[in-house]
Amino acid sequence: MKVTQEKLPASQIGLEIEITPEITKQTYEQVIKNLASTANIPGFRKGKVPRPILLQRLGTTRIKAAALEELIQDGIEQAVKQEAIPAIGQPQLRSSFEDLINNYEPGKPLTISAAVDVEPEVNLVQYTDLLFQAEEVKYDPERVDSSLEKERQELATLIPVEGRSAQIGDIAVVDFKGSFAKAEGEDETAELEPIPGAEATDFQVELQEDKFIPGFISGIVGMNPEETREIAAQFPDPYANEDLAGKAATFTVTLKELKEKELPEINDDFAQEISDFETLEELRASLVERYQKEADDKTKTNKQEALLTELLKHVEVDLPLTLVEQEVDAMLTQTAMRLSQQGLDVRKLFTQDIIPQLRERSRTEAIERIKRSLSLREVGKRESIEVTPEEIAVRVKELLEQYPEEKEVDEDRLRSIVENELLTEKTIDWLLEHSSVELVPEGSLSPAEETEAAESDADADAEISQTEEESSEPSTEVTEG
Repeated sequence: MKVTQEKLPASQIGLEIEITPEITKQTYEQVIKNLASTANIPGFRKGKVPRPILLQRLGTTRIKAAALEELIQDGIEQAVKQEAIPAIGQPQLRSSFEDLINNYEPGKPLTISAAVDVEPEVNLVQYTDLLFQAEEVKYDPERVDSSLEKERQELATLIPVEGRSAQIGDIAVVDFKGSFAKAEGEDETAELEPIPGAEATDFQVELQEDKFIPGFISGIVGMNPEETREIAAQFPDPYANEDLAGKAATFTVTLKELKEKELPEINDDFAQEISDFETLEELRASLVERYQKEADDKTKTNKQEALLTELLKHVEVDLPLTLVEQEVDAMLTQTAMRLSQQGLDVRKLFTQDIIPQLRERSRTEAIERIKRSLSLREVGKRESIEVTPEEIAVRVKELLEQYPEEKEVDEDRLRSIVENELLTEKTIDWLLEHSSVELVPEGSLSPAEETEAAESDADADAEISQTEEESSEPSTEVTEG
């Protein structure tokens, strides 16, 4: 078989495949033989139909088409194998099938044009001495006090209040019913229109302004138990329920009970209550270590992301469509699994209408993911970065210890995943050692640069969430916190 190769865009190899006269005739004759043994033609038994009758009834075009399908499939497979082409995905026929039928004559050579995707060549213009900026996340000592105060609030005891009116910080137990406020010029004697869902009995709310829509909490402040009051409030704009956004409301509120928080002292007893530590000093030291590590980890992640962003500026690669589509498939599968774990019905969310939109919106991120992976792999090859079997075994053992005993684990697949992750980590560390990063204060880089990756990663989830909301009954949300 004569095969001529041609380099095409998008990491494709074009193939001109010349099929010999012997094969074109042999395949044609075999197709006729197969059809003769299966065709149902009145007046003849199966396998006994004369050749002229068979050709007349079925038509030469149909027989040629059947023979061509075999010639194309076998021809491309043999050509790829003969030329030792590392093809990925399914080959594509470049010739017009109609032209092939017209040109196909059994016993004469036939030329087929096809294309196959191959792994792309990665051209790293530069990958050492890269210069870039990354945000440094610094440890904030106030987080320790905030964490302790949050735990303190959760351990608060509610004490009934007597002899005074409601004030900020109290816990109020109320009955309320919301209605739309009357518009200017509306009949004053007309009944107020109730707001669907804006009604509750024995509702407990902390008197903090961020716990409810604006005006509601301030209206309760100053009330006494058993008092009923009409409170004017207004839904913010924008608002979760678009039908209520910006609209004025009137709430009929009855204060049934008033409580205040009695907070525990932050001491050793408190530390023992909320943790495994014996003293407050030990607990504080643990929190300092945790938040310091979180800050360091975030800084490291920022450096890695900034490095990869800079690296991609120096990479030239022509991606084949097969790789992009495979990555899009993987991304959507991950999204579906995540949503399924959250208890959502993926079949209702991944409809035939939304899947094409999700695929298109995922394409940009898929391309970036592939470029990152290929670039890191190329760096690893050039610098002979490897992962030892011992390193893999240690990480696998750590992961297996985290799995429940009853859960089956594909250890071969786990080892493969671990090897890839370790190799990626080593390669990124190597690149960081051979680059220059300027640490800048947190929040000083462009917000667009910081959030671009996160936004693209959330696109699919957002699209699905919107679909889910549109298919659900609208509900009224009056709490803000």
